Amino acid sequence: MATGQDPRLLRRLLRAKDRMDAASHEAWPVSRLAKVSGVSEAHFARSFNEAFGIPPHRYLLTRRIERAIALLRDTDLPILDIALQTGWNSLGTFGRVFRDVTGETPGALRARMKATTHRLAAVPPCFLAAAHRPHLVRAVSEKRRQEAMPSMDASTGTEAI
Repeated sequence: MATGQDPRLLRRLLRAKDRMDAASHEAWPVSRLAKVSGVSEAHFARSFNEAFGIPPHRYLLTRRIERAIALLRDTDLPILDIALQTGWNSLGTFGRVFRDVTGETPGALRARMKATTHRLAAVPPCFLAAAHRPHLVRAVSEKRRQEAMPSMDASTGTEAI
């Protein structure tokens, strides 16, 4: 977290973050989060990013993916049910975003985790969650765009030679 921010503002931002954690399956537009925090939308978005190093929508996406991974690992629920429980309205969107973030489909991830669960039984769940946390420094759409243009140099946007 940023140390240069007002502690009162940080408490307000944490309140919004806690609400997203508690109900990540719900829609959390910036307007709703700003109301929870008692600040303007622009100030909230800017301050959240500064405080936590990630925009609010990416934070929420991370939480949804983490929850979906846990459900895939720990339950036998159908993938459609998991998608709906974690906040997606479409199985197709869930599958595409899940694959973009984790690198594999929900079904493939479930099969892999079921096969390796016995070796991970002794590892505390908090360590497993941290190890499998999606790393969303870049937006999913940016990642998809860069993968679609492999002949372009990602750092400069020029064609690689």
